[in-house]
Amino acid sequence: MSSPISSLRILPAEIESAAGESAVPSGGGFAATLRSAMDEMGELSAQAEGKVADALTGNGGDVHSALIAVEKADLSFQLMMQVRNKIVSAYQEISRMQF
Repeated sequence: MSSPISSLRILPAEIESAAGESAVPSGGGFAATLRSAMDEMGELSAQAEGKVADALTGNGGDVHSALIAVEKADLSFQLMMQVRNKIVSAYQEISRMQF
């Protein structure tokens, strides 16, 4: 499973390979990318909850893996909040424009 952060990262090799392609990715564009990142964030959150529950009930879950899962979920949530803030900021900027 890939993390939401790695799916949003643009590497130089991807820029060069995308130079000859159309502006819209084959995955459906920005909305599809954002939706898949939000889905992955939800999956990470569910995994973290499961690992914490296993650690608390003593079903073989160790504390270290639970903490790592919680931190991954937290980082993905923080990333999505920053993306949301940028989208809201862009919307507000566009709404202030006069046509």
